Amino acid sequence: MKFLRIILIIIFLFCSGIIAFPQKTDYKNIFGSDWEKAESFISENASWMKQICQKYDVSYPLAIAVVFPELIRYSAIRDKMEITLLKALYINLGEEYANFSIGRFQMKPSFAESVQRKVSILKGRIRYHFRGKTANEDIRKYRALVVEDLEQPESQFLYLIAFLKICENVYPMKDMDEDRRLRFLATAYNYSFLKSFDEVDKMTGKKFFYANLIKGESYSYADISVFWYRNYQNNK
Repeated sequence: MKFLRIILIIIFLFCSGIIAFPQKTDYKNIFGSDWEKAESFISENASWMKQICQKYDVSYPLAIAVVFPELIRYSAIRDKMEITLLKALYINLGEEYANFSIGRFQMKPSFAESVQRKVSILKGRIRYHFRGKTANEDIRKYRALVVEDLEQPESQFLYLIAFLKICENVYPMKDMDEDRRLRFLATAYNYSFLKSFDEVDKMTGKKFFYANLIKGESYSYADISVFWYRNYQNNK
């Protein structure tokens, strides 16, 4: 009887609003039309993205989940501004002067250059999509080609696939469950895949992602990725 009374008291307090269970953050509601635009892009381009994932044996929902927060942040106006104002700086002076996000997946030139340097550790066809810088090549020509890559969604997606493959080779993720694996990869994509495992792992869950041009409230990049992933799995 005592146990039953305790249960009844808890139910009463919960129904009265005195106590409540924590609610999961609804990122779809928070980001509103930006979330909807990101989902529209995925719907319109799913066919070729799925083909690429299948070709290189990469989970399609995992790949999309990793970059989904960047699709939210993408803005055609912002992208055009950055290309116009910063492309010339990067090409002529390098990433130290202009390391800007570009394209649908909001990749930076430094990210692309790092993928090109690391891709040699991979086996199979994926590495042949990335030419890298040759010894005697003009550095400005090389940077111009990097920007050209990042202006094309299909090329960017191949950088994403290569990134995921590199992480598989560099980080000990085999024993991770699905949730932790996604959180780790999303953090490595947004933070850096050149850091150590422990450095990336410590950043998982940190709230440093914001979607607006003017910095506002920050969220966990990995949490948004997981939210989309679960939504996708539940609606398949």
